[in-house]
Amino acid sequence: MTAQIVHVDEENRLLNGISAYVAEVSSAAGVGPESCTLDLDRPMSAYIALDGQLAAYPGRDTALVWDERHGWSFTVETHSGEDLLVVAYLGGERVPPPSAVREFLRTVRARTRRSEPPTPPGLRSDRTDVIARLLGYWSPQLSPGR
Repeated sequence: MTAQIVHVDEENRLLNGISAYVAEVSSAAGVGPESCTLDLDRPMSAYIALDGQLAAYPGRDTALVWDERHGWSFTVETHSGEDLLVVAYLGGERVPPPSAVREFLRTVRARTRRSEPPTPPGLRSDRTDVIARLLGYWSPQLSPGR
C-alpha cells in the first residue's frame, strides 16, 4: 500500500471547498450546516440529515449522501442500524449544482411507492476534477482571518 502525502494547506483548502459545497447543498435542501458531516478519506463523502420521511418508508429518517465515486444519493435509515438504504441516485455528474440536488430531492420525495434498489451510476471524472469542482465553491477572500 502506497502512502499518500497531503500537505496541510492542500487538505485545508479541500476541507474548505467540500464544506462550502455541502453548505450550499444543505441550504438548497432546506436544512442547515448542523445537519451535515464530512469525511475527507478516500472516497470523500458527505452526509446531510433531512427533515421529513418518504411515504413509502414511514418512520424512517432520510438523508442525502454524497461520495466522490457515485455523486449524490437519497437514502433512508434502516431499523437495525445497518447501512443506509439507497432509494435513488442523482447521476449525471459527481459535483452537480446545488439546484440540481434540490430538484432531485423534490422528485424523490414525490414518490409514493418503493422501487427496486438502484444501481450506482458510472460517473466519468477523475479525482482531480472532483477536487477542482469542490474548490470552486470556496472563496479564500470570504474566509475568516484572511
